[in-house]
Amino acid sequence: MSRKTLPLLALAIAGVLAAPAALAQSAGDWTVAVGAHQVNPDSDNGTLAAGTLPLDIGSSTRPTIAFEYFVRDNLGLEVLAALPFQHDISIDGLGRVGSTRHLPPTVSLQYHFNSEGKVSPLLGVGLNYTTFFSEETRGPLAGSKLELDDSFGLALHAGLDFKVGEKGAIRVDVRWMDIDSDVALDGAKLGTAEIDPLVYGAAYVLRF
Repeated sequence: MSRKTLPLLALAIAGVLAAPAALAQSAGDWTVAVGAHQVNPDSDNGTLAAGTLPLDIGSSTRPTIAFEYFVRDNLGLEVLAALPFQHDISIDGLGRVGSTRHLPPTVSLQYHFNSEGKVSPLLGVGLNYTTFFSEETRGPLAGSKLELDDSFGLALHAGLDFKVGEKGAIRVDVRWMDIDSDVALDGAKLGTAEIDPLVYGAAYVLRF
């Protein structure tokens, strides 16, 4: 985990574990959030082949859906899902050499502040599992078999809900996910792709 994520981690943990119980989002409530998010990999995605091949992994935007169940007032357990994201893979000096698709289901425990107000912030911390599939190669790697291993790591979440009516809200949010994947070409291990994306998005949230 990079140093720049430590303040966000500390803030998320403090919000989830130590926030005062204020205006209630009632225990037993459900919400569903339907929207779209863009996965933006870190600008430094690591290197392959003993540091000789710097990686560049592109961004991708897809529809998302999240379900949240409130285990107590203001404290919810959220599951995030999405349609498969697709990323171009480039190597400095070689250009685009392939692509991959991935699914990043994420489970988070998150606290909602001022949940009956017109604007309600939220902070969350959880776990992400990312599975990669449909890897393809092109250019100088055309015809080779590219493989990216699945990843399991920390996920942080922060957002704002803007109330719309009695049961609806517009949410804007950002997530950080610790996604590192071992890369192999024709069965030979090349190194690790350090994806670690920021995920930006917006959604419509409906409370049941």
